[in-house]
Amino acid sequence: MIYRELGKTGLKVSEIGLGAEWLERHGEEEVREVILECEAAGINLLDCWMSEPNVRSNIGKAIRGRRERWMIQGHLGSTWQNGQYVRTRDLAAAKTAFQDLLDRLETDYIDLGMIHFVDEQKEFHRIMEGEFYAWAKELKEKGVIRHIGMSTHNPAVARLAAGSGKIEMILFSVNPAFDMMPATEDLNEYFSETYDESLGGIAPERAELYRICEANGVGITVMKGYAGGRLFSADTSPFGVALTPVQCIHYALTRPAVASIMVGCETPEQVRAAAAYETASGEEKDYATVLAGAPAHAYYGSCTYCGHCAPCPSGIDIAMVNKLYDLALLQDNVPGTLKEHYRGLSANGGDCIACHACEKRCPFGVPVAEKMTAAQNLLG
Repeated sequence: MIYRELGKTGLKVSEIGLGAEWLERHGEEEVREVILECEAAGINLLDCWMSEPNVRSNIGKAIRGRRERWMIQGHLGSTWQNGQYVRTRDLAAAKTAFQDLLDRLETDYIDLGMIHFVDEQKEFHRIMEGEFYAWAKELKEKGVIRHIGMSTHNPAVARLAAGSGKIEMILFSVNPAFDMMPATEDLNEYFSETYDESLGGIAPERAELYRICEANGVGITVMKGYAGGRLFSADTSPFGVALTPVQCIHYALTRPAVASIMVGCETPEQVRAAAAYETASGEEKDYATVLAGAPAHAYYGSCTYCGHCAPCPSGIDIAMVNKLYDLALLQDNVPGTLKEHYRGLSANGGDCIACHACEKRCPFGVPVAEKMTAAQNLLG
């Protein structure tokens, strides 16, 4: 298992995490089997947004005696009322639900206290300027939560969070289908039967979000990485072709600022299937060729940092140079640290010999040599 730094939190999380939602359907022993399989695979990050009492208790029993090996994303504002899940900003209800989470997980702290499910910009401002964020801040000051995060599906809200200086990491929905869609406050639009045929390439709002998070040291953990499973079938995929779990995982993990993808698992077999990413071949991880050959929504002209351009005869890590260049374009004045990172590469855009071999390998027709020159002019 590979571990990545989660923004500036100081935490090193497994790049495959456990999204525990589907464990609601299972009993104590089945939950324990999934947790043990995750531990055997080296997974150390768990997201528990669910308010249902039994699943919380079953997870708590499963990690009993080994709490310290897990980093937990626990949600503020996910409550259980009258036998059902209710998202709320009512502070009294939220406090009761959060204490219930601590009690049932048998812990006195949560590593990542997630302000739960904020998809509207107006609500973001109400939360951050009101008593809800003040409560999260108080929990952090007391050590009950170690870091303050936020979960959202809306890139406009995520961008506000990333620029706030108050939210340390974001749980965000990332997959190649959602990445084509512009910001929306209606989650249902992401699961439409069809997408607008005019869509193509990564939506600028999303590409910019990832770069802002990278620049600000705001780490991303990923939800909805499989788009609810619709990407696994050519009939339900908006691309008209099927992707594998490994390809979806690789897509998410190649976005800037992403540290981990939370994979929903309800059996040990599903855990092993996700963890197989760590030993998968480059061919098995290759989402780019599939997307480039899809009948709909090609990403033509956009660098997705997939690495197909390698190897470079000059030893340039082309994907990294492109990431740094794209990041620099966000700045009014390019930070010296970014230039130093670029110049510290063993080879950079200035070493490009314009052989164009990389361009022949790029599935998306990116003018790589041209971008190397532009990067050198800006950062060299």
